[in-house]
Amino acid sequence: MKRLREPSDHVVVVGAGLAGLSAALHLLGAGRSVTVVERDTGPGGRAGSTELSGYRIDTGPTVLTMPDLIDEALSAVGSGLAGRVELTGLAPAYRARFADGSTLDVHTDPEAMEAEIARVVGPADAAGYRRLRDWLERLYRVQMRSFIDANFDSPLGLLGADLARLAALGGFGTWHGRVARFLEDERLRRVFSFQALYAGVPPTRALAAYAVIAYMDTVAGVWFPRGGMHAVPRAMADAAEAAGARFVYGAEVTGLERSPGGRATAVRTSDGERLPCDALILTCDLPAAHRLLGGAPRRPVPLRYAPSAVVLHAGGDRTWPDELAHHTLSFGASWEGTFRRLTRTGEPMDDPSLLITRPTATDPALAPPGRHLHYVLAPCPNLVTGPRDWDRFGPRYRDGLVAELERRGLTGFGASIEAERLVTPADWARRGHAAGTPFSAAHTLAQTGPFRPRNLPRGWENVVLAGCGTTPGVGVPTVVVSGKLAAARVTGPGGRASAGRAGAAPGAGRPGARPSRTRLPGTCPAPGAAPAEPAGPAAGGAGGGAPA
Repeated sequence: MKRLREPSDHVVVVGAGLAGLSAALHLLGAGRSVTVVERDTGPGGRAGSTELSGYRIDTGPTVLTMPDLIDEALSAVGSGLAGRVELTGLAPAYRARFADGSTLDVHTDPEAMEAEIARVVGPADAAGYRRLRDWLERLYRVQMRSFIDANFDSPLGLLGADLARLAALGGFGTWHGRVARFLEDERLRRVFSFQALYAGVPPTRALAAYAVIAYMDTVAGVWFPRGGMHAVPRAMADAAEAAGARFVYGAEVTGLERSPGGRATAVRTSDGERLPCDALILTCDLPAAHRLLGGAPRRPVPLRYAPSAVVLHAGGDRTWPDELAHHTLSFGASWEGTFRRLTRTGEPMDDPSLLITRPTATDPALAPPGRHLHYVLAPCPNLVTGPRDWDRFGPRYRDGLVAELERRGLTGFGASIEAERLVTPADWARRGHAAGTPFSAAHTLAQTGPFRPRNLPRGWENVVLAGCGTTPGVGVPTVVVSGKLAAARVTGPGGRASAGRAGAAPGAGRPGARPSRTRLPGTCPAPGAAPAEPAGPAAGGAGGGAPA
């Protein structure tokens, strides 16, 4: 694995989202001095939070899987997730509701899930589920050690025993085709392949290797942090501060200083501050990072971006516990047509499949007493596939979405709303997300593994990228891993600080060192900005976030 040339004693991280915070924690654990620059007034990036009439709203991802990866980052500075965030395992992980009126609770406990499938579908598919689960577990083991938690210097890095194992597991077939080998019922096939929406590729065309995402939420488990998803980046930032990191909030990065030899020597902010660095990690969205670096790298074909999403945050005086679990997948009758609209024709779904999250089912304190919070995510085309004036179209789409929810059994949903916020691709675009999508580059074959935008930009000796636009990809777990991989480019595996620590603040980078925080004036994000299962940083050169 290629690593940056020394010195690397003081590292500036642009972006206090999940990727930047993960990188900072791993760097601190390796003895580096770290300054984190963030354009918002606090940490989180895409995994942000806002208050609306007494409701505390997560503006980004709502599904938390693989919390052990966050624990690993915190453990780098001698902390841990258990001491900082109270997690609740969700049972069921999801409730799936289908157009024919049937429902199925998705459990991560194998006995509970097998019994549920036998009840709803029958014993044959219950047995198929056991075989599918075993395949997903083997797929995850192979992928994690060699393809997800790994830095690639070239496609040759793919070669090895695990590539052969992945091929033997059918990882280069299609996601839908592989799941169909285990399950006959079309409803079940959707439950174990809908995650392709977040990869930005229809399951009939997505690599079966990406079914590892289904492992994360249907096998490894889904969790919810008390206080909402934003509690996670807040805990990571607090741990980094306690370990000596300096946070500069409310500062948008507008430029880099570069030596004749191609090293970044300092970061410049919009208020004129200059922050020297020995190494630099950029976690902003790819277009923002490329602007700072002087241009995007050449590619044989342009980057293709994932579909976007419309999100309706609604707080009100009513909920529907019989219909809604904490997370509910509400599938429309259409399936292949849905993906065709999202990825090819650019039309909004007329028979949408929705993710409905009811966080107050697990943490009532997120709403005023006696009130309930609902988050409705409707995938939609991005602004390249389906250009549209969402500022004008959005209110009409919102009304249609509410009507559809009521048609699907949430009677009185519209009348119950006391406070709401609608987020559309136009809002994501204002936030700086390319193509108006929070899910960044799609996971096509040409944008997978070593073919995805590299975390080592050409022409710079000491700059690394992190976030959902680079390796390993989109989603909370992979974004956290991207920060770890970026830190490893600086330190090497298990690297330590070089002698002398030139320019490091006394005690900086050591667990227990006195933290330093600078709060600079800044503006709050655009209403509703910062979003869904997905993270990566915010744009405009500013520090931002992490998808999920």
